[in-house]
Formats: sequence, structure tokens, C-alpha cells
Amino acid sequence: IKYIPEPVVTGFTAGIAVIIATSQIKDFLGLSLENEPAEFVEKIWALGEALPSTTVQTLLVAAGSLALIVYLRGKRPNWPGFLIAVVAASFLVWLFGLPTDTIGSRLAGLEPSFALPAFPDVSMERLVALFPSAFTIAFLAGVESLLSAMVADSMTGRRHRSNCELVAQGVANCASAAVGGLPATGAIARTATNIRAGARGPIAGMLHAVFLLGFMVVAWPVTAYIPLASLAAVLLVVAWNMSEIDKFRHLMRAPLGDRAVLLITFALTVMVDLTVAIEVGVVLAAVLFMHRMSEAVEVQADLHLVEEDVSDTSPREFVPMQEYELPPGVAASLIRWPFFF
Repeated sequence: IKYIPEPVVTGFTAGIAVIIATSQIKDFLGLSLENEPAEFVEKIWALGEALPSTTVQTLLVAAGSLALIVYLRGKRPNWPGFLIAVVAASFLVWLFGLPTDTIGSRLAGLEPSFALPAFPDVSMERLVALFPSAFTIAFLAGVESLLSAMVADSMTGRRHRSNCELVAQGVANCASAAVGGLPATGAIARTATNIRAGARGPIAGMLHAVFLLGFMVVAWPVTAYIPLASLAAVLLVVAWNMSEIDKFRHLMRAPLGDRAVLLITFALTVMVDLTVAIEVGVVLAAVLFMHRMSEAVEVQADLHLVEEDVSDTSPREFVPMQEYELPPGVAASLIRWPFFF
């Protein structure tokens, strides 16, 4: 992962942030939109046509949640802004009976359950079909986790072990898949919040999982009142943080080649496919690297012919070849540069 060029990673993550943000517009505004298109351009067009169906109550809940999150992140960074906003919105929806979609209305009949480990039938055809998507998920999860670890290092003064982080994440995701769970990854926002609150060890993440499990077992009926508008506000903030807009602007002042890689990766992520974006971005970055290396030529002219000094006192040094004289009109030059096909 550390050899993936920064313009590719930045364009890729910014594109995913745009995808997440656009996927939440419907719930944020309370639009009446059936069969929301998956393609980006078609989705934006459909959302624009559905704007007249905006629900005022839903918009107020979403805007209030967003404002509360932004306020708490600025004034009380140690407080769990996301949780407070969701709890406050849920209480108001329950208290006033606001006509807005909630988890209970959207997922009626869904109950928490625990699945026993199960492994699907594995075939070569299935592996080939799943490889691009699996590679994309693993790449994104690895980048996000290592970025989270770097943020934690900068805040605590410690140093993480990248290989250990990735191996542990892979084992955890294999266990999650065996019981029907989603892939897990390190989260910068929660990591920073934990550290600001004084939690600097791995026990914090374990307790987070324990508390979440307890909440599902004991307080699952309460989640029926959580409005989807407040969750949309949370995901919009997550998308904004994920976009790394400052880094994107900084790279837009980079040389033309880097800007092209950044924008092409970003556009392909949003318009086409995540896997295609990574593949094309890496290939373009490699071509750009080879082009720059081909221009990094060092030439030393007017040299004598040299041979390697094989004496024990000066290994791997070159000395003039005294027995050879250059004929008139011939010059010797030393050229250092990468060789390409």
C-alpha cells in the first residue's frame, strides 16, 4: 500500500466520499424516490427531479443533527457528537411524533439475531468473479486503517506496526464474513475521539464492540425511533472528513501529470467503478513515473576509459585504464539513467 501514489489514494478516497454523500441526499431531504438509480449521473438527475417532494420535517431533523454535530466537534471535541446528535433527534421524533422515516419504519420486522459460522461453497468461477471487488475492499480498508494508525501515532507519540495492523484486520474480517458480518476497518474519527477522551490502548476498541453488542441485545427496540435523516447527517460529516479536501486542493497545485492522475482517478471512482479507478490510476501513475525517470539522465563527459580496481584495498572502485588511449576525435562519457524496453 505504501507504494500506491498519493494522487491515486486521494482521488480514490475523495471519489468514495462523493458516492457516500450522494447516497444520503434522499434520506437527508426526505425525498419520495422509488428505485433510486445506482449510476452517479442518473442518480443526480433523479434526485433533482424529486426535489419538489422534500419533506420539511425530515429536512429540519437532518439540518438540526448536522448543526449539532458541527457545533460539538468545534466546541466540545471530546464529546461523542455523532451519538448525541442521533439520540437527540430520536428523542424529538418520538416526543413530537414527527412524520419522518426511521429505522423501524424502513426495516419493519427486522430483529437482532446471531448467526453460526458458515462457509459458502467456493469455486474457481466464484473466486474470479469476486476478486476485483474483494481487492478493492481490502485496499480501501487497508488504506483507511493505516491512515487511522498514522493519526493515532501523531496524537500519542507512539509508532504502530503496519503489517501487524493489516494481518489482524484480515483475520477479523474473515471471522466477520463467517457470521455474515461486513468488512471492518480502522476509523479516523473514532480513533481521534477515543484518544481525546483519554483512551490510548487497544482495550478501547474492544470495549466499543462490547458496548455495541450490549446495545443490540438490550436496547434494540429503541433503535426503531432513530430517524434516517440524522443518520444521513452523520454520514455526510463522515464523507466530508473522508474527502480530505485540503489535501485535494494541495495536489491540485502539483505538476500537471499528478493533477491528471488525481482527477482521472476521482472521476473514474465516481462515474465508473472503484476497481477500474484503482487499476487505471496505478497504471497512469506508473507511466508518469517512468516518464520522469527517463528524463533523469546524468552525463559526465570527457572521461578516460576506466576499469574496476580489483585490489583488496579499494573494492568496487574504478581507475583509468593506462594502457588504452582514446584515438583522436573520440570522447568517453559516463551516462547514468534507467533502462527501459
